Amino acid sequence: MDAPTTTSGDNDMPGGDGWFTPRTTPLPLEKQRPVDASALQRVPAQGAGPAAEEGSADAILIRRTLAEISPIADQVTSYFYALLFVRHPELRALFPPAMDLQRERLLKALLTTAEHLDNTPVLVDYLRNLGRGHRKYGTRAEHYPALGECLIDALSTYAASVWSPETEAAWVRAYRTMSQVMIDAAAADELRSPAWWQAEIVAHDLRTADVAVLAVRPDQPYPFIAGQYTSVETPWWPRVWRHYSFASAPRSDGLLTFHVKAVPAGWVSNALVRRARPGDVVRLGPPTGSMTVDHTTDSGLLCLGGGTGIAPIKALVEDVAQRGVRRPVEVFYGARTNHDLYDIDTMLRLQQSHPWLSVHTVVDEQARIQLPEALRACGPWKEHDAYLSGPPGMIRSGIHALRDVGIPPSRIRHDAVEGLLGI
Repeated sequence: MDAPTTTSGDNDMPGGDGWFTPRTTPLPLEKQRPVDASALQRVPAQGAGPAAEEGSADAILIRRTLAEISPIADQVTSYFYALLFVRHPELRALFPPAMDLQRERLLKALLTTAEHLDNTPVLVDYLRNLGRGHRKYGTRAEHYPALGECLIDALSTYAASVWSPETEAAWVRAYRTMSQVMIDAAAADELRSPAWWQAEIVAHDLRTADVAVLAVRPDQPYPFIAGQYTSVETPWWPRVWRHYSFASAPRSDGLLTFHVKAVPAGWVSNALVRRARPGDVVRLGPPTGSMTVDHTTDSGLLCLGGGTGIAPIKALVEDVAQRGVRRPVEVFYGARTNHDLYDIDTMLRLQQSHPWLSVHTVVDEQARIQLPEALRACGPWKEHDAYLSGPPGMIRSGIHALRDVGIPPSRIRHDAVEGLLGI
């Protein structure tokens, strides 16, 4: 499995007009086109128990289902895809050859959806990103009913002890509304951008034995914001996409840069680091991600980048520099060894050019103080906006450290794998 610089995922769930007929008959459902995002709003739960089951009635039923299948989640997702490919073999071509990661993404998408079912803005934004991202797989509106039918069948089979007509009706309502959000987002996106971009590799710089810095030239304009990421498909592994952050702010020459670390058994990362050469052509999905700078304020930026997670941090620094505003930026660049600080020279050159920028290194093998202590020593940070990028473990520990030094959660930004994986 490839580990993205700032991770996420993009695949989703379907629905829309002509949706499937459940085995049990729920209450009549209204047509959902166009969908009203307020259909996902929070409503009081009838007969809800204590705080452990707070939320809308549908959210409670959906979470009970997922809690029931949690110990056997791999069996449920495997059964779902088996149903899908037996009933609709034409859809197999939309998926990668190896399905292990795909099954994991399905479960995490369900869990993410359940977690935010009563948080309309967060859920709708998540679903819209999935809908736009799925265009590159060839997903169309008519595919959603098949996916929904097989999903309900798989859940009802493995969660039989908690399944009921009310539970099925809750899943039907939620899936139908959510799938329509994705369908509408994809349709709107189709009017303004392609499903994917072809991009030629124009530079391949092997910084270490397993880290490469790539520059690519898209075949048409590629709009993005510093701090975002995209998905990349190589010619050697069709339909296998992995996510990588942009390592620079938008450039006048239109080139995009990525930092890629080859990970064990990583199909895409190993291909990009060890096999790709200038002249090869890759495909890019649409840009996404919310780890971007708020330019409406002049707050300082506190940036934590671990390993190749320094890529989007570098992009954020360039973004601030391009604005020409002197706003303090503190960068903590973490690595296991000095050798892993593969982009330190670039960061130090930026520091030399911009007096408002300070770069600190935290190297595990020689660190006398850990990250929380390093942050305390250089603070205070209460008026700073914080940005984190790197491995999931580093992001989790970084969030704890930032909260510990007084930065409120509302001022901490990251695009971590847990919240962004899709089916």
